[in-house]
This record gives sequence, structure tokens and C-alpha cells, in this order.
Amino acid sequence: MSETPLAIVAATGPRRWFGISTLAVLGALLVYLAFSTTPSLSWQLFLLVVGAAALWLAEKTRRATENHIILTAEGIFSSAGEEIATLDNVEAVKRGTFDLKPSNGFTVILKERRTRRWQPGLWWTLGRHVGIGGVTPGSQSKVMAQMLEGMLAGQMPDLD
Repeated sequence: MSETPLAIVAATGPRRWFGISTLAVLGALLVYLAFSTTPSLSWQLFLLVVGAAALWLAEKTRRATENHIILTAEGIFSSAGEEIATLDNVEAVKRGTFDLKPSNGFTVILKERRTRRWQPGLWWTLGRHVGIGGVTPGSQSKVMAQMLEGMLAGQMPDLD
């Protein structure tokens, strides 16, 4: 990974904590509802499972959004050092209104498939599609998408 970041997408504090707390409150309410009311055993089990899943997702989101996404001349990387997509593997950038993309984000179409990976609130990978965004500000995602489009078109100056 190059040391020079061209663009950074990071979850802001208020967005991050709003998303995490919303999931945590939902999970806590579902678990509370399962124990406080006397539904049938199947409903009680359903509420417990969904509540536990929401609490698990809140914790996974908290851990994932501690990191940020960095665009360099070599590609897109996580601040944890994980390679998300190299520039030579990027085929296109989709950020239109009706494109499949995360909230406040964009989708990168790759030339080669990648293994599934998911960092809730930050990025995901499914086949040849990489979604970047979630609890991130749209302004940061827009800058990264535009820079990536420029790099693909060959309109970026030499960064070395």
C-alpha cells in the first residue's frame, strides 16, 4: 500500500454511534419483549434470535467502523491494512441513483471475483461488486468515487 492517501472515507462519530445505538436498542427491546410477554414458545424463540442477531450486528458495526477506507495510487485499502481492491482490478465505478450501492456510497465493479467480505457500515464485497459507504458521509464517498473514476479514465496526474 502506498503511503500517500488520495482520499479517505471514515465513519463520523454521530453517524457511527447513531447506527450502533439503533441496532443495540432494537436488539435489547426484542430480548426484553421475549421475556416480558408470554407469547408462544416459537415466538419467544424468534424474538430472542432476532434480538441477539441485532446485538451481534451492533457490536460488529462498532468494530468495523473503527477503521476507515483509503484510496491510494495502488487501489482501495482498509486502515487495518486489508486490500479491498487494486486499481488494475477495477472495471467501473457505479454511483447512480438506482445503482445497487450502500447508503451515502458507491459500488466498484471488479474484473475478477473476490471472496465475500462484510464490514457493516463501511464496506462489503460480493462477487465482483464492492460497496463502499454506509454510516460514512456522502461527501467523502463522492470525492473518493470521483477520484477513482478519474484514475480509471487516466486523467489523474502522475503521483510519484
